[in-house]
Amino acid sequence: MNSRQDTPVLKVTLLLIAGLLTFGFAPILVRFATDVEPLTLAAMRTGFAVLILLPFWLPKRESIKSLEQKGVKVKWLIIAGLCLGLHFSFWIASLHYTSVASASVLVTMHPVMLIIAESLIFDKKFKGIVWFGVILSFTGSALLGLADETSLDQFPQALLGNSLAFIAAVIFVAYFLIGRKIRQNAEWIDYVFYVYSSAAVTCIVLTFIWVGGIPYISLTALIVGVALAAGPTIIGHGSMNYAVKYVSPTLLSTLILSEAIFAAIAAYFIFDEIPSMLSIGAMFVILTGVAFTWSRRVSKREADLQT
Repeated sequence: MNSRQDTPVLKVTLLLIAGLLTFGFAPILVRFATDVEPLTLAAMRTGFAVLILLPFWLPKRESIKSLEQKGVKVKWLIIAGLCLGLHFSFWIASLHYTSVASASVLVTMHPVMLIIAESLIFDKKFKGIVWFGVILSFTGSALLGLADETSLDQFPQALLGNSLAFIAAVIFVAYFLIGRKIRQNAEWIDYVFYVYSSAAVTCIVLTFIWVGGIPYISLTALIVGVALAAGPTIIGHGSMNYAVKYVSPTLLSTLILSEAIFAAIAAYFIFDEIPSMLSIGAMFVILTGVAFTWSRRVSKREADLQT
């Protein structure tokens, strides 16, 4: 972008606020549907997202051929969807074995990975305050992950759950970087529709392979699947997919870290998952890191929102 007038600052800000609010409820919704296989829930989440988007995409759709003429490679749309499908699958599975707080935090440990990737791949330069904020947030994430060591009775397979969440974070890095490249040449609705379609196919195929037939789906899981599709997927991920055209992926991913705070608080009231003093301290560290990074973005809003 070449001017501030070209950047939808207010729209980006409002969408990010809405996205963060819905992100925090994703792990809570998943916890209500642990009676079905994680891959099944991931397939419903992505499948319903495609169905919800369909009537909005049809009137404005661009064909694959038209997108290719704009520089969008079909293979990258497919790979982005594959990454998103795997990300959802690993993350949903992690919530079967570890706490909401740890799963939410560990899956958002990608800012450090992203800032290194952006520096090496895109030769991005970040001020010291940005590095400090990201590292501080990562430190808080690590501390919160350690809190599971004090609650093994409640989560005996916490290590497995934490590992799945970490893998989901690694996959998310690839998805986010690919999305950043594609979004420069594709409208939001076309990007999310094709990528979510690819993610849905990925999850459906993996589900049938894993289950070995038609998967069990409860009424509760069905409702949760629709809720995950409409809220965290379309509004949550959708807002990030829109904003990534204008905002650095690293700065966006650091802001997403605050999702863990909302999720942990909700889990306390709904599931009686009481955070330890270590958890509370770690949450404070995370929020402080987010504040450092995001305050820098606001003060340099024009520069950061430009592509």
